[in-house]
Amino acid sequence: MTGYIPTLEQIDELHRKIAPSEAAYELVHTHCVIVATIGCQIVRRQNALFTRRCTLPKDAPEWGSNRRTENTVDAAVSATPMPPTAGVTGGQVPPRLLDEHLVLIGGLLHDIGTYRVFKHDGSDGEPLKFSKKRYILHGLKGYEYLLDEGVDEYIAQFCRNHTGVGLTREDIIWQELPLPPADYVPMNLEQEVVMYADKFHSKSVPPKFLQVEAYTARAERFGEDNKRRWLDLVAKYGVPDIPALAEKYGMRVI
Repeated sequence: MTGYIPTLEQIDELHRKIAPSEAAYELVHTHCVIVATIGCQIVRRQNALFTRRCTLPKDAPEWGSNRRTENTVDAAVSATPMPPTAGVTGGQVPPRLLDEHLVLIGGLLHDIGTYRVFKHDGSDGEPLKFSKKRYILHGLKGYEYLLDEGVDEYIAQFCRNHTGVGLTREDIIWQELPLPPADYVPMNLEQEVVMYADKFHSKSVPPKFLQVEAYTARAERFGEDNKRRWLDLVAKYGVPDIPALAEKYGMRVI
């Protein structure tokens, strides 16, 4: 490591240092808190599946298609899904335990670059509005900001690698995106969890939660491969209880 791992207090300081207005802080920071919450719920589900892997039937849906065999016990029993964990249903057994604290930190910081892509940032009391043209840069902007502040690159990568369902060099060239051609994809399971959790909440004004079906429609706009990558993530990590979260935060769901 060449930088520091910020504490929760330092994370809030990093947000406030770059936020152009209180309104911008409330929008972005609240979104990050929600994504961190969803991410931690997903980690608890993943870790519960990993811990119970020795007790799962060989053809249990939590194994995924690669572990199902013909020689299994009665399907009516073995195919019964494991009860929800932390509000998350479904998902597949991970290859290892996930680091919940790392996901918490990554979730709280992942969108910090969005402060630098506002068209109207609320500093003059005008309604908040993001720049559609520059919004795609927010991950890279956040990555650069955290590095400039001395945060370790291992943490800064949560900003760089969470956009969409992962941006590849081919995606950038094909869509003619204003990013340096490179792969902006998760480097580990924790980054992937934050990327996935991010898709269930939008910083629209007013902000809102998205169900799986709503983001599936968004993903499909960028091609069948993009949609497939999204649905693979749904199968891998399961589905959070979005209506419960929306009720908690008093936000709408689509």
